[in-house]
Amino acid sequence: MHRTHTCGELTISDLGKTVVLSGWVQKSRDLGGMTFIDVRDRYGITQLVFDPADDESLRSEARALGREYVIKVTGKVIERESKNPKIPTGEIEIKVARLEVLSAAKLPPFTIEDDTDGGDDLRMKYRYLDLRRNPVRDNLILRHRLAQEIRSYLDVHHFLEVETPVLIKSTPEGARDFVVPSRMNPGEFYALPQSPQTFKQLLMVSGFDRYFQIVKCFRDEDLRADRQPEFTQIDCEMSFVEQEDILQLFEGLVKHLFKQVKDIDLGTIPRLPYDEAMRLYGSDKPDIRFGMPFVELNSILQGAGFPVFDNAPLVVGINAQGCASYTRKQLDALTDFVRRPQIGASGLVYLRYNEDGTLKSSVDKFYNQEQLQAWAAAFDARPGDLLLVMAGDTDRVRKQLSELRLEIASQLGLREKGVFAPLWVTDFPLLEWDDESERYHAMHHPFTSPKAEDIPLLETQPARVRANAYDLVINGTEIGGGSIRIHDRDLQSLMFKHLGFTPEEAQKQFGFLLEAFTYGAPPHGGIAFGFDRLVAVFAGLDSIRDVIAFPKNNAGRDVMIDSPSAISGEQLSELGIALR
Repeated sequence: MHRTHTCGELTISDLGKTVVLSGWVQKSRDLGGMTFIDVRDRYGITQLVFDPADDESLRSEARALGREYVIKVTGKVIERESKNPKIPTGEIEIKVARLEVLSAAKLPPFTIEDDTDGGDDLRMKYRYLDLRRNPVRDNLILRHRLAQEIRSYLDVHHFLEVETPVLIKSTPEGARDFVVPSRMNPGEFYALPQSPQTFKQLLMVSGFDRYFQIVKCFRDEDLRADRQPEFTQIDCEMSFVEQEDILQLFEGLVKHLFKQVKDIDLGTIPRLPYDEAMRLYGSDKPDIRFGMPFVELNSILQGAGFPVFDNAPLVVGINAQGCASYTRKQLDALTDFVRRPQIGASGLVYLRYNEDGTLKSSVDKFYNQEQLQAWAAAFDARPGDLLLVMAGDTDRVRKQLSELRLEIASQLGLREKGVFAPLWVTDFPLLEWDDESERYHAMHHPFTSPKAEDIPLLETQPARVRANAYDLVINGTEIGGGSIRIHDRDLQSLMFKHLGFTPEEAQKQFGFLLEAFTYGAPPHGGIAFGFDRLVAVFAGLDSIRDVIAFPKNNAGRDVMIDSPSAISGEQLSELGIALR
Protein backbone atom coordinates (compact mmCIF):
# COMPACT_ATOMS: atom_id res chain seq x y z
CA MET A 1 0.00 0.00 0.00
CA HIS A 2 1.51 3.32 -1.10
CA ARG A 3 -0.77 5.44 1.09
CA THR A 4 -3.60 5.21 3.56
CA HIS A 5 -4.28 8.95 3.46
CA THR A 6 -3.46 11.95 1.30
CA CYS A 7 -1.18 14.73 2.46
CA GLY A 8 -4.08 17.09 2.96
CA GLU A 9 -6.62 15.19 5.05
CA LEU A 10 -5.12 14.28 8.45
CA THR A 11 -6.31 16.41 11.39
CA ILE A 12 -6.20 16.42 15.19
CA SER A 13 -8.97 13.81 15.20
CA ASP A 14 -6.47 11.32 13.70
CA LEU A 15 -4.04 11.42 16.65
CA GLY A 16 -2.44 8.06 17.39
CA LYS A 17 -3.17 6.50 14.02
CA THR A 18 -0.44 4.72 12.10
CA VAL A 19 -0.59 6.02 8.53
CA VAL A 20 1.20 5.68 5.22
CA LEU A 21 1.77 8.80 3.11
CA SER A 22 3.36 9.24 -0.29
CA GLY A 23 4.30 12.45 -2.06
CA TRP A 24 6.98 14.92 -3.07
CA VAL A 25 9.49 16.55 -0.73
CA GLN A 26 8.54 20.23 -0.57
CA LYS A 27 11.32 21.30 1.80
CA SER A 28 13.38 20.01 4.72
CA ARG A 29 14.96 21.68 7.72
CA ASP A 30 17.06 20.68 10.72
CA LEU A 31 15.93 22.25 14.00
CA GLY A 32 17.16 21.38 17.46
CA GLY A 33 18.67 18.10 16.42
CA MET A 34 15.46 16.95 14.75
CA THR A 35 14.74 16.89 11.03
CA PHE A 36 11.45 18.13 9.63
CA ILE A 37 10.25 17.47 6.09
CA ASP A 38 7.15 18.80 4.33
CA VAL A 39 5.67 16.17 2.02
CA ARG A 40 3.26 17.33 -0.67
CA ASP A 41 0.67 15.85 -3.00
CA ARG A 42 -2.19 17.49 -4.89
CA TYR A 43 -4.33 17.52 -1.75
CA GLY A 44 -1.99 19.42 0.55
CA ILE A 45 1.11 19.30 2.76
CA THR A 46 1.89 17.27 5.87
CA GLN A 47 4.88 17.80 8.14
CA LEU A 48 7.07 14.79 8.91
CA VAL A 49 9.38 14.61 11.91
CA PHE A 50 12.47 12.43 12.24
CA ASP A 51 13.73 12.07 15.81
CA PRO A 52 17.37 10.87 16.16
CA ALA A 53 16.50 9.52 19.63
CA ASP A 54 14.34 6.93 17.90
CA ASP A 55 16.51 6.12 14.87
CA GLU A 56 19.64 8.08 13.92
CA SER A 57 20.07 6.17 10.65
CA LEU A 58 16.51 7.04 9.62
CA ARG A 59 17.19 10.68 10.32
CA SER A 60 20.34 10.47 8.19
CA GLU A 61 18.27 9.07 5.33
CA ALA A 62 15.86 11.97 5.72
CA ARG A 63 18.65 14.55 5.65
CA ALA A 64 19.85 13.09 2.35
CA LEU A 65 16.52 13.77 0.65
CA GLY A 66 16.43 16.52 -1.97
CA ARG A 67 13.58 18.72 -3.11
CA GLU A 68 10.99 16.90 -5.24
CA TYR A 69 12.12 13.41 -4.24
CA VAL A 70 9.12 11.10 -4.25
CA ILE A 71 8.91 9.31 -0.91
CA LYS A 72 6.73 6.92 1.05
CA VAL A 73 6.62 7.11 4.83
CA THR A 74 4.98 5.11 7.59
CA GLY A 75 4.48 6.70 10.98
CA LYS A 76 2.19 7.81 13.79
CA VAL A 77 0.06 10.96 13.82
CA ILE A 78 1.11 13.19 16.72
CA GLU A 79 0.22 16.73 17.79
CA ARG A 80 2.47 19.53 16.57
CA GLU A 81 4.06 21.76 19.17
CA SER A 82 4.33 24.70 16.76
CA LYS A 83 1.02 24.70 14.92
CA ASN A 84 0.43 26.17 11.46
CA PRO A 85 -3.12 27.55 11.13
CA LYS A 86 -2.61 28.31 7.42
CA ILE A 87 -2.94 24.66 6.33
CA PRO A 88 -5.61 22.03 7.16
CA THR A 89 -2.97 19.63 8.55
CA GLY A 90 -1.31 22.34 10.64
CA GLU A 91 -2.18 20.84 14.02
CA ILE A 92 -0.51 17.47 13.44
CA GLU A 93 2.67 15.90 12.14
CA ILE A 94 3.83 12.37 11.37
CA LYS A 95 6.51 10.81 13.56
CA VAL A 96 8.18 8.67 10.91
CA ALA A 97 9.11 5.07 11.62
CA ARG A 98 9.94 4.03 8.06
CA LEU A 99 11.09 5.90 4.95
CA GLU A 100 11.29 4.67 1.36
CA VAL A 101 12.51 6.67 -1.62
CA LEU A 102 10.23 5.89 -4.55
CA SER A 103 12.00 8.19 -6.99
CA ALA A 104 15.01 10.49 -6.71
CA ALA A 105 14.86 13.91 -8.36
CA LYS A 106 17.28 16.41 -9.85
CA LEU A 107 17.22 19.91 -8.44
CA PRO A 108 14.30 21.63 -10.23
CA PRO A 109 15.15 24.55 -12.55
CA PHE A 110 12.82 26.77 -10.50
CA THR A 111 11.30 26.60 -7.04
CA ILE A 112 8.04 24.67 -6.75
CA GLU A 113 6.36 27.34 -4.62
CA ASP A 114 3.30 29.57 -4.97
CA ASP A 115 5.61 32.49 -5.69
CA THR A 116 8.17 30.88 -7.95
CA ASP A 117 11.39 32.31 -9.32
CA GLY A 118 10.72 30.73 -12.73
CA GLY A 119 9.91 32.96 -15.69
CA ASP A 120 7.17 32.16 -18.21
CA ASP A 121 9.47 30.55 -20.78
CA LEU A 122 11.20 28.33 -18.22
CA ARG A 123 7.92 27.24 -16.64
CA MET A 124 6.46 26.46 -20.08
CA LYS A 125 9.47 24.28 -20.90
CA TYR A 126 9.04 22.34 -17.65
CA ARG A 127 5.27 22.57 -17.51
CA TYR A 128 4.99 19.22 -15.71
CA LEU A 129 6.89 20.83 -12.84
CA ASP A 130 4.90 24.06 -13.01
CA LEU A 131 1.72 21.99 -12.65
CA ARG A 132 2.91 20.92 -9.19
CA ARG A 133 2.51 24.50 -7.94
CA ASN A 134 -0.67 25.32 -6.03
CA PRO A 135 -1.85 28.27 -8.18
CA VAL A 136 -1.60 26.32 -11.44
CA ARG A 137 -3.15 23.18 -9.95
CA ASP A 138 -5.96 25.24 -8.41
CA ASN A 139 -6.75 26.71 -11.85
CA LEU A 140 -7.17 23.21 -13.30
CA ILE A 141 -9.31 22.14 -10.34
CA LEU A 142 -11.47 25.22 -10.98
CA ARG A 143 -11.66 24.26 -14.66
CA HIS A 144 -12.80 20.74 -13.73
CA ARG A 145 -15.43 22.05 -11.33
CA LEU A 146 -16.84 24.47 -13.90
CA ALA A 147 -17.07 21.67 -16.47
CA GLN A 148 -18.93 19.46 -14.01
CA GLU A 149 -21.40 22.22 -13.13
CA ILE A 150 -21.96 23.02 -16.81
CA ARG A 151 -22.76 19.39 -17.57
CA SER A 152 -25.04 19.17 -14.54
CA TYR A 153 -27.03 22.28 -15.51
CA LEU A 154 -27.40 21.31 -19.17
CA ASP A 155 -28.37 17.74 -18.29
CA VAL A 156 -31.19 19.01 -16.07
CA HIS A 157 -32.38 21.09 -19.02
CA HIS A 158 -32.49 18.02 -21.31
CA PHE A 159 -29.37 18.68 -23.39
CA LEU A 160 -27.58 15.70 -24.92
CA GLU A 161 -23.79 15.68 -25.20
CA VAL A 162 -22.95 14.58 -28.74
CA GLU A 163 -19.44 14.37 -30.23
CA THR A 164 -18.92 15.84 -33.69
CA PRO A 165 -16.05 15.10 -36.15
CA VAL A 166 -12.57 16.54 -35.76
CA LEU A 167 -11.47 15.86 -39.34
CA ILE A 168 -13.81 17.99 -41.45
CA LYS A 169 -13.89 20.15 -44.58
CA SER A 170 -12.07 23.45 -44.99
CA THR A 171 -14.32 26.48 -45.52
CA PRO A 172 -13.40 29.96 -46.76
CA GLU A 173 -15.11 32.00 -44.04
CA GLY A 174 -13.64 32.95 -40.65
CA ALA A 175 -10.07 32.46 -39.50
CA ARG A 176 -7.49 30.30 -41.25
CA ASP A 177 -7.94 26.56 -40.89
CA PHE A 178 -5.38 24.06 -39.70
CA VAL A 179 -5.30 21.49 -42.48
CA VAL A 180 -4.42 17.79 -42.38
CA PRO A 181 -3.26 15.97 -45.53
CA SER A 182 -5.04 12.74 -46.41
CA ARG A 183 -2.75 9.83 -47.27
CA MET A 184 -5.68 7.82 -48.63
CA ASN A 185 -6.79 10.69 -50.87
CA PRO A 186 -3.61 12.25 -52.33
CA GLY A 187 -3.79 16.00 -52.87
CA GLU A 188 -6.83 16.40 -50.60
CA PHE A 189 -6.97 17.75 -47.09
CA TYR A 190 -9.09 17.65 -44.00
CA ALA A 191 -9.44 20.72 -41.81
CA LEU A 192 -9.59 20.83 -38.02
CA PRO A 193 -12.84 22.48 -36.90
CA GLN A 194 -12.91 26.14 -35.93
CA SER A 195 -16.34 25.29 -34.51
CA PRO A 196 -18.80 22.41 -34.84
CA GLN A 197 -21.25 24.92 -36.36
CA THR A 198 -22.68 23.04 -39.33
CA PHE A 199 -22.72 19.71 -37.51
CA LYS A 200 -24.76 21.05 -34.62
CA GLN A 201 -27.21 22.55 -37.11
CA LEU A 202 -27.47 19.17 -38.79
CA LEU A 203 -28.19 17.64 -35.37
CA MET A 204 -31.14 20.03 -35.12
CA VAL A 205 -32.35 18.84 -38.53
CA SER A 206 -31.96 15.31 -37.16
CA GLY A 207 -34.34 16.03 -34.28
CA PHE A 208 -31.79 16.28 -31.44
CA ASP A 209 -33.45 19.42 -30.18
CA ARG A 210 -30.96 20.20 -27.39
CA TYR A 211 -27.28 19.51 -28.00
CA PHE A 212 -24.10 20.47 -26.20
CA GLN A 213 -20.44 19.56 -26.30
CA ILE A 214 -17.35 20.72 -24.44
CA VAL A 215 -15.20 20.55 -27.52
CA LYS A 216 -11.73 21.32 -28.84
CA CYS A 217 -11.61 23.87 -31.67
CA PHE A 218 -8.70 25.08 -33.77
CA ARG A 219 -7.84 28.39 -35.46
CA ASP A 220 -4.62 29.26 -37.24
CA GLU A 221 -4.50 32.91 -36.22
CA ASP A 222 -2.17 35.35 -34.54
CA LEU A 223 -1.98 34.71 -30.81
CA ARG A 224 -2.40 36.88 -27.73
CA ALA A 225 -3.22 36.42 -24.04
CA ASP A 226 -6.79 35.21 -24.66
CA ARG A 227 -6.06 33.12 -27.77
CA GLN A 228 -4.50 29.73 -28.38
CA PRO A 229 -4.29 27.73 -31.63
CA GLU A 230 -6.39 25.06 -29.91
CA PHE A 231 -9.03 26.09 -27.43
CA THR A 232 -12.11 24.66 -25.75
CA GLN A 233 -15.67 25.70 -26.42
CA ILE A 234 -18.95 25.03 -24.61
CA ASP A 235 -20.99 24.49 -27.74
CA CYS A 236 -24.79 24.49 -27.51
CA GLU A 237 -27.75 24.41 -29.90
CA MET A 238 -31.53 24.32 -29.43
CA SER A 239 -34.54 23.81 -31.70
CA PHE A 240 -37.92 25.55 -31.66
CA VAL A 241 -36.53 28.59 -29.88
CA GLU A 242 -36.30 32.32 -30.35
CA GLN A 243 -33.56 34.62 -29.10
CA GLU A 244 -35.30 35.27 -25.78
CA ASP A 245 -35.44 31.54 -24.99
CA ILE A 246 -31.68 31.21 -25.45
CA LEU A 247 -30.81 34.32 -23.46
CA GLN A 248 -33.00 33.22 -20.55
CA LEU A 249 -31.66 29.66 -20.42
CA PHE A 250 -27.99 30.57 -20.67
CA GLU A 251 -28.33 33.51 -18.32
CA GLY A 252 -29.49 30.80 -15.95
CA LEU A 253 -26.33 28.81 -16.67
CA VAL A 254 -24.11 31.81 -15.88
CA LYS A 255 -25.99 32.46 -12.63
CA HIS A 256 -25.73 28.76 -11.72
CA LEU A 257 -21.96 28.76 -12.23
CA PHE A 258 -21.38 31.89 -10.18
CA LYS A 259 -23.56 30.60 -7.36
CA GLN A 260 -22.18 27.06 -7.24
CA VAL A 261 -18.51 27.86 -7.83
CA LYS A 262 -18.04 31.32 -6.28
CA ASP A 263 -21.16 31.62 -4.09
CA ILE A 264 -22.09 34.86 -5.86
CA ASP A 265 -25.72 35.70 -6.55
CA LEU A 266 -25.94 37.57 -9.84
CA GLY A 267 -28.95 39.72 -10.52
CA THR A 268 -30.59 40.04 -13.91
CA ILE A 269 -27.93 40.43 -16.58
CA PRO A 270 -28.45 43.75 -18.39
CA ARG A 271 -28.76 43.96 -22.16
CA LEU A 272 -27.36 46.56 -24.51
CA PRO A 273 -27.84 46.80 -28.28
CA TYR A 274 -24.63 46.87 -30.29
CA ASP A 275 -25.20 50.44 -31.52
CA GLU A 276 -25.63 51.66 -27.94
CA ALA A 277 -22.55 49.77 -26.75
CA MET A 278 -20.47 51.47 -29.45
CA ARG A 279 -21.99 54.91 -28.74
CA LEU A 280 -21.56 54.72 -24.97
CA TYR A 281 -18.33 52.72 -24.65
CA GLY A 282 -16.73 52.46 -28.10
CA SER A 283 -16.64 48.67 -27.76
CA ASP A 284 -18.90 45.70 -28.44
CA LYS A 285 -17.52 44.13 -25.25
CA PRO A 286 -17.60 46.96 -22.73
CA ASP A 287 -16.42 46.59 -19.16
CA ILE A 288 -19.35 47.83 -17.06
CA ARG A 289 -17.79 47.32 -13.64
CA PHE A 290 -17.54 51.11 -13.71
CA GLY A 291 -19.33 53.95 -15.48
CA MET A 292 -17.45 56.60 -17.48
CA PRO A 293 -19.79 56.49 -20.52
CA PHE A 294 -18.94 58.51 -23.63
CA VAL A 295 -20.46 61.96 -24.11
CA GLU A 296 -20.76 63.21 -27.69
CA LEU A 297 -19.85 66.91 -27.98
CA ASN A 298 -20.15 67.91 -31.66
CA SER A 299 -22.97 70.39 -31.04
CA ILE A 300 -21.14 71.97 -28.10
CA LEU A 301 -17.51 72.12 -29.19
CA GLN A 302 -17.66 72.58 -32.96
CA GLY A 303 -17.76 76.05 -34.54
CA ALA A 304 -15.37 77.73 -32.09
CA GLY A 305 -12.47 77.88 -34.54
CA PHE A 306 -10.51 74.89 -33.19
CA PRO A 307 -9.83 72.95 -36.41
CA VAL A 308 -9.23 69.58 -34.69
CA PHE A 309 -12.84 69.66 -33.42
CA ASP A 310 -14.43 71.59 -36.29
CA ASN A 311 -13.24 69.15 -38.96
CA ALA A 312 -13.97 65.93 -37.07
CA PRO A 313 -16.94 63.64 -37.76
CA LEU A 314 -17.09 62.93 -34.01
CA VAL A 315 -15.98 64.82 -30.92
CA VAL A 316 -16.41 62.65 -27.85
CA GLY A 317 -15.12 62.43 -24.30
CA ILE A 318 -15.23 60.84 -20.86
CA ASN A 319 -15.38 62.18 -17.32
CA ALA A 320 -12.58 60.89 -15.11
CA GLN A 321 -14.22 61.75 -11.83
CA GLY A 322 -11.92 63.04 -9.11
CA CYS A 323 -8.90 63.35 -11.41
CA ALA A 324 -8.65 67.16 -11.75
CA SER A 325 -5.57 66.94 -9.54
CA TYR A 326 -3.64 65.04 -12.24
CA THR A 327 -0.29 66.74 -12.80
CA ARG A 328 0.95 67.91 -16.17
CA LYS A 329 3.27 64.90 -16.18
CA GLN A 330 0.32 62.54 -15.69
CA LEU A 331 -1.65 64.26 -18.46
CA ASP A 332 1.32 64.06 -20.81
CA ALA A 333 1.54 60.33 -20.00
CA LEU A 334 -2.11 59.90 -20.99
CA THR A 335 -1.44 61.77 -24.24
CA ASP A 336 1.54 59.50 -24.92
CA PHE A 337 -0.68 56.50 -24.18
CA VAL A 338 -3.26 57.37 -26.85
CA ARG A 339 -0.49 58.22 -29.33
CA ARG A 340 1.00 54.73 -29.10
CA PRO A 341 1.00 53.05 -32.53
CA GLN A 342 -1.44 50.36 -31.41
CA ILE A 343 -3.97 53.08 -30.49
CA GLY A 344 -3.02 55.68 -33.07
CA ALA A 345 -4.61 58.89 -31.80
CA SER A 346 -3.07 62.24 -32.72
CA GLY A 347 -3.63 63.80 -29.33
CA LEU A 348 -5.84 64.44 -26.32
CA VAL A 349 -7.69 67.54 -25.07
CA TYR A 350 -8.54 68.00 -21.40
CA LEU A 351 -10.64 70.24 -19.18
CA ARG A 352 -9.95 70.50 -15.45
CA TYR A 353 -12.88 71.35 -13.20
CA ASN A 354 -10.88 72.60 -10.24
CA GLU A 355 -12.03 72.20 -6.65
CA ASP A 356 -12.51 75.99 -6.41
CA GLY A 357 -15.01 75.84 -9.27
CA THR A 358 -12.74 77.31 -11.96
CA LEU A 359 -12.36 75.66 -15.36
CA LYS A 360 -9.05 75.25 -17.15
CA SER A 361 -8.63 73.50 -20.51
CA SER A 362 -5.74 72.75 -22.83
CA VAL A 363 -7.54 74.74 -25.56
CA ASP A 364 -8.45 77.89 -23.60
CA LYS A 365 -7.61 80.21 -26.46
CA PHE A 366 -10.53 78.80 -28.46
CA TYR A 367 -13.16 78.65 -25.69
CA ASN A 368 -14.32 81.22 -23.16
CA GLN A 369 -15.55 80.40 -19.64
CA GLU A 370 -19.19 80.29 -20.72
CA GLN A 371 -18.38 77.73 -23.40
CA LEU A 372 -16.31 75.72 -20.93
CA GLN A 373 -19.28 75.72 -18.54
CA ALA A 374 -21.44 74.22 -21.31
CA TRP A 375 -18.72 71.65 -21.91
CA ALA A 376 -18.70 70.69 -18.21
CA ALA A 377 -22.51 70.64 -18.05
CA ALA A 378 -22.65 68.10 -20.88
CA PHE A 379 -20.69 65.70 -18.66
CA ASP A 380 -22.65 66.59 -15.52
CA ALA A 381 -19.19 67.34 -14.14
CA ARG A 382 -18.47 68.42 -10.57
CA PRO A 383 -15.49 70.19 -9.00
CA GLY A 384 -12.56 67.77 -8.95
CA ASP A 385 -13.43 66.09 -12.27
CA LEU A 386 -11.18 65.80 -15.31
CA LEU A 387 -12.77 65.74 -18.77
CA LEU A 388 -10.82 64.03 -21.56
CA VAL A 389 -11.84 64.62 -25.17
CA MET A 390 -10.78 63.14 -28.50
CA ALA A 391 -11.89 63.82 -32.06
CA GLY A 392 -11.68 62.08 -35.42
CA ASP A 393 -13.30 59.47 -37.63
CA THR A 394 -16.27 57.99 -35.75
CA ASP A 395 -15.28 54.33 -35.59
CA ARG A 396 -11.61 55.05 -35.06
CA VAL A 397 -12.00 57.65 -32.31
CA ARG A 398 -14.48 55.49 -30.41
CA LYS A 399 -11.98 52.64 -30.29
CA GLN A 400 -9.23 55.03 -29.18
CA LEU A 401 -11.35 56.53 -26.41
CA SER A 402 -12.38 53.03 -25.33
CA GLU A 403 -8.71 52.19 -24.71
CA LEU A 404 -8.25 55.41 -22.76
CA ARG A 405 -11.37 54.66 -20.68
CA LEU A 406 -9.93 51.28 -19.67
CA GLU A 407 -6.53 52.82 -18.89
CA ILE A 408 -8.06 55.48 -16.64
CA ALA A 409 -10.21 52.86 -14.90
CA SER A 410 -7.13 50.72 -14.24
CA GLN A 411 -5.29 53.71 -12.79
CA LEU A 412 -8.24 54.45 -10.51
CA GLY A 413 -8.56 50.81 -9.36
CA LEU A 414 -12.04 50.44 -10.87
CA ARG A 415 -11.36 47.10 -12.60
CA GLU A 416 -11.48 44.93 -9.50
CA LYS A 417 -10.79 41.22 -10.04
CA GLY A 418 -13.38 40.13 -7.47
CA VAL A 419 -16.21 42.14 -9.04
CA PHE A 420 -18.15 40.57 -11.91
CA ALA A 421 -20.34 42.55 -14.30
CA PRO A 422 -21.88 40.39 -17.05
CA LEU A 423 -23.69 41.95 -19.99
CA TRP A 424 -25.63 40.75 -23.04
CA VAL A 425 -24.80 42.69 -26.22
CA THR A 426 -27.50 42.19 -28.86
CA ASP A 427 -28.53 43.28 -32.36
CA PHE A 428 -25.13 43.11 -34.02
CA PRO A 429 -24.75 44.11 -37.68
CA LEU A 430 -25.23 41.07 -39.88
CA LEU A 431 -22.45 42.09 -42.28
CA GLU A 432 -19.24 44.11 -42.18
CA TRP A 433 -17.34 45.53 -45.12
CA ASP A 434 -13.79 44.37 -45.75
CA ASP A 435 -11.68 46.88 -47.70
CA GLU A 436 -9.05 44.30 -48.66
CA SER A 437 -11.43 41.88 -50.37
CA GLU A 438 -13.89 44.65 -51.31
CA ARG A 439 -16.93 42.69 -50.19
CA TYR A 440 -19.09 42.08 -47.17
CA HIS A 441 -18.25 39.37 -44.65
CA ALA A 442 -20.49 37.88 -41.99
CA MET A 443 -19.75 39.53 -38.66
CA HIS A 444 -20.44 36.24 -36.86
CA HIS A 445 -20.77 33.51 -39.50
CA PRO A 446 -22.78 32.98 -42.70
CA PHE A 447 -25.48 30.91 -40.96
CA THR A 448 -26.70 33.75 -38.70
CA SER A 449 -30.25 34.83 -39.35
CA PRO A 450 -30.98 38.48 -40.11
CA LYS A 451 -33.76 40.24 -38.24
CA ALA A 452 -36.92 39.44 -40.19
CA GLU A 453 -37.82 43.11 -40.58
CA ASP A 454 -34.37 43.91 -42.02
CA ILE A 455 -34.29 41.24 -44.73
CA PRO A 456 -35.51 43.69 -47.46
CA LEU A 457 -32.45 45.87 -46.73
CA LEU A 458 -30.10 43.10 -47.90
CA GLU A 459 -30.55 44.27 -51.50
CA THR A 460 -30.38 48.02 -50.88
CA GLN A 461 -28.57 48.79 -47.60
CA PRO A 462 -26.78 45.63 -46.44
CA ALA A 463 -24.73 47.51 -43.83
CA ARG A 464 -27.93 48.38 -41.96
CA VAL A 465 -29.16 44.79 -41.62
CA ARG A 466 -29.15 43.61 -38.01
CA ALA A 467 -28.40 40.05 -37.01
CA ASN A 468 -30.36 37.86 -34.64
CA ALA A 469 -27.09 37.60 -32.71
CA TYR A 470 -25.93 38.13 -29.15
CA ASP A 471 -22.72 38.03 -27.12
CA LEU A 472 -22.13 37.48 -23.43
CA VAL A 473 -19.49 39.82 -22.02
CA ILE A 474 -18.01 39.64 -18.50
CA ASN A 475 -15.69 42.40 -17.28
CA GLY A 476 -14.85 43.51 -20.80
CA THR A 477 -14.09 40.03 -22.09
CA GLU A 478 -16.27 38.31 -24.68
CA ILE A 479 -17.12 35.00 -23.05
CA GLY A 480 -19.63 33.67 -25.56
CA GLY A 481 -21.60 34.43 -28.65
CA GLY A 482 -24.43 32.96 -30.63
CA SER A 483 -27.37 33.60 -32.88
CA ILE A 484 -30.63 32.35 -34.26
CA ARG A 485 -29.67 30.40 -37.38
CA ILE A 486 -31.06 30.45 -40.86
CA HIS A 487 -33.15 27.31 -41.35
CA ASP A 488 -34.62 28.11 -44.78
CA ARG A 489 -32.72 27.05 -47.90
CA ASP A 490 -33.76 30.10 -49.94
CA LEU A 491 -32.74 32.57 -47.24
CA GLN A 492 -29.44 30.75 -46.72
CA SER A 493 -28.77 30.89 -50.47
CA LEU A 494 -29.56 34.62 -50.43
CA MET A 495 -27.10 35.09 -47.57
CA PHE A 496 -24.38 33.26 -49.51
CA LYS A 497 -25.08 35.53 -52.48
CA HIS A 498 -24.56 38.69 -50.42
CA LEU A 499 -21.33 37.23 -49.05
CA GLY A 500 -19.97 36.97 -52.58
CA PHE A 501 -20.53 33.25 -53.21
CA THR A 502 -21.59 32.13 -56.65
CA PRO A 503 -24.33 29.47 -56.61
CA GLU A 504 -21.69 26.94 -57.65
CA GLU A 505 -19.35 27.94 -54.82
CA ALA A 506 -22.14 27.82 -52.26
CA GLN A 507 -23.15 24.37 -53.48
CA LYS A 508 -19.56 23.10 -53.39
CA GLN A 509 -18.87 24.38 -49.89
CA PHE A 510 -22.23 24.00 -48.17
CA GLY A 511 -24.40 21.91 -50.46
CA PHE A 512 -24.85 19.28 -47.72
CA LEU A 513 -26.44 21.90 -45.43
CA LEU A 514 -28.66 23.38 -48.12
CA GLU A 515 -29.81 19.88 -49.02
CA ALA A 516 -30.54 19.07 -45.38
CA PHE A 517 -32.80 22.14 -45.13
CA THR A 518 -35.05 20.65 -47.83
CA TYR A 519 -35.93 17.73 -45.52
CA GLY A 520 -37.59 19.77 -42.81
CA ALA A 521 -35.38 22.00 -40.67
CA PRO A 522 -36.76 23.36 -37.40
CA PRO A 523 -36.15 26.95 -36.29
CA HIS A 524 -33.02 26.76 -34.20
CA GLY A 525 -30.28 28.78 -32.57
CA GLY A 526 -27.48 28.45 -30.11
CA ILE A 527 -24.47 29.84 -28.37
CA ALA A 528 -20.85 28.91 -27.74
CA PHE A 529 -18.83 29.98 -24.73
CA GLY A 530 -15.06 30.18 -24.69
CA PHE A 531 -14.41 27.74 -21.85
CA ASP A 532 -10.79 28.82 -21.37
CA ARG A 533 -11.82 32.48 -21.14
CA LEU A 534 -14.63 31.63 -18.73
CA VAL A 535 -12.24 29.80 -16.41
CA ALA A 536 -9.76 32.68 -16.61
CA VAL A 537 -12.45 35.18 -15.60
CA PHE A 538 -13.47 33.00 -12.64
CA ALA A 539 -9.80 32.68 -11.65
CA GLY A 540 -9.19 36.42 -11.98
CA LEU A 541 -6.51 35.93 -14.64
CA ASP A 542 -5.73 37.90 -17.81
CA SER A 543 -4.23 35.01 -19.77
CA ILE A 544 -5.97 31.76 -20.72
CA ARG A 545 -2.58 29.98 -20.78
CA ASP A 546 -2.73 29.76 -17.00
CA VAL A 547 -5.92 27.69 -17.07
CA ILE A 548 -4.79 25.20 -19.75
CA ALA A 549 -2.74 22.18 -18.69
CA PHE A 550 -0.30 22.24 -21.61
CA PRO A 551 -0.63 25.54 -23.50
CA LYS A 552 1.29 26.91 -26.47
CA ASN A 553 3.40 30.06 -26.25
CA ASN A 554 2.77 33.28 -28.18
CA ALA A 555 4.47 31.80 -31.24
CA GLY A 556 2.11 28.81 -31.20
CA ARG A 557 4.85 26.46 -29.99
CA ASP A 558 4.83 23.84 -27.28
CA VAL A 559 8.36 24.36 -26.01
CA MET A 560 8.08 21.38 -23.68
CA ILE A 561 7.73 18.79 -26.44
CA ASP A 562 9.19 21.03 -29.19
CA SER A 563 6.12 21.16 -31.40
CA PRO A 564 5.45 21.87 -34.24
CA SER A 565 8.40 19.99 -35.67
CA ALA A 566 9.64 18.70 -38.99
CA ILE A 567 8.59 15.25 -40.19
CA SER A 568 10.62 12.79 -42.19
CA GLY A 569 10.94 12.79 -45.94
CA GLU A 570 9.35 9.34 -45.97
CA GLN A 571 6.23 10.67 -44.23
CA LEU A 572 6.05 13.61 -46.64
CA SER A 573 6.37 11.26 -49.59
CA GLU A 574 3.52 9.10 -48.30
CA LEU A 575 1.36 12.21 -48.11
CA GLY A 576 2.34 13.37 -51.56
CA ILE A 577 3.86 16.59 -50.22
CA ALA A 578 7.09 18.06 -51.56
CA LEU A 579 8.75 20.90 -49.65
CA ARG A 580 10.35 23.68 -51.65
